[in-house]
Amino acid sequence: MPELLYRITGGRPLRGPIEVSGAKNAALPCLAAALLTDEPVVLERVPDISDVDAMCDILQQLGAVVHRDRGAGCVEINAANLSGADIPDSLAGKLRGSVLFVGPLLARRGAAACAPPGGDKIGKRDLDLHAKGFRSLGAQADANDAGIKAGTDGPLRGGRVWFDYPTVSGTENVLMAAVLAAGRTVIVNAASEPEVACLADMLNAMGARISGIGTSRLEIDGVDRLRGVRRRMIPDRIEAGTLAIAAAITGGEVELRGVHPDHLEPVSLKLAEIGVETIAATSTASIRVPAGLRSANVQSMPWPGFPTDLQAPVTALLTRAPGPSIVQERVFENRWSHVDQLELLGADIAISDNNDMITINDGRETPPPLRGAAVAADDIRAVAALVLAALAAEGETTVRGVEHLNRGYEHLDRKLASLGADITQS
Repeated sequence: MPELLYRITGGRPLRGPIEVSGAKNAALPCLAAALLTDEPVVLERVPDISDVDAMCDILQQLGAVVHRDRGAGCVEINAANLSGADIPDSLAGKLRGSVLFVGPLLARRGAAACAPPGGDKIGKRDLDLHAKGFRSLGAQADANDAGIKAGTDGPLRGGRVWFDYPTVSGTENVLMAAVLAAGRTVIVNAASEPEVACLADMLNAMGARISGIGTSRLEIDGVDRLRGVRRRMIPDRIEAGTLAIAAAITGGEVELRGVHPDHLEPVSLKLAEIGVETIAATSTASIRVPAGLRSANVQSMPWPGFPTDLQAPVTALLTRAPGPSIVQERVFENRWSHVDQLELLGADIAISDNNDMITINDGRETPPPLRGAAVAADDIRAVAALVLAALAAEGETTVRGVEHLNRGYEHLDRKLASLGADITQS
């Protein structure tokens, strides 16, 4: 993908209302779920991001007919005539979400294969849990350095799936296979993120029989077929959290519109510890810093903990808080690519010897100022953290790696500019 960069001149408080996009992490599995029926599926509030582009390319490669209205955020998929069960290497390597086609293809065609999926370089993403889940449904499945492959000699059958870790994509993949398996499937230690619930609700609207949605135990009674559906994606809680942190780090006041405040609670409660006030209504959340930032300790955890996808952005915010802060990453072992880049901007930040936590402003009563510099990252959320730090830095910052940012954020530069940021893309 071509290299893109932002030029940002910091020091401008962000102010005003902004509409939050549909959730990337809900749209990707819901796009894959369209393969489970031979009737049309229409998804609304789908973000205009490159990961969705790649998912649509894969759908078409598999024989589905895809119509997309980018301006309206609408995608229509008709998978009546599938022509393949393998995800080509060139497409699989574009994003992590490519692996989500394995479950639907296994259920619909009895076989599926996916080369090692791409995405951010943030640590190990174990496909063994996916394969283990498929084997519990009676399939032959294997995951290794060549990717994941699954097949079955007959219909899938319900089984008991126990995950060692509440894997989000693993839960989604096995769930999509199980809805067309004969009998009952129980998934124990399932991921319970709002995006998983969004997928499960969509599947039920298609005729699936899933109970326990939003909990760590899902029960699925298999059905013979699913019907088409029209569904609207939930708001992106990660984008909302990023925009909230943008307001806080610039000392501004922003109203987030079209959000689910309950989905933001793990973030808003932690931001409250840092001195950021969130005033929530039915579908809005107003963000401001009434009395200055405070240091805090943050741990990223599976839902309902603080989200790993906001670990880097909140790290940028804590560089502006006086006193020592600690950030621990409990989901991925290598999600620190923003740390040395924040140092280039002037942050006082250090990674621990065992690489599982960072300390910020240790021993300082006043954080050092951030100053513009040339920075870069190749992880969506790390680039977002650099953008946030640049908004608070003195002078001009160039942020490279925006092509990665555009995989997960819909026109972030335009949204920040509408709130008063001095930001251009080139």
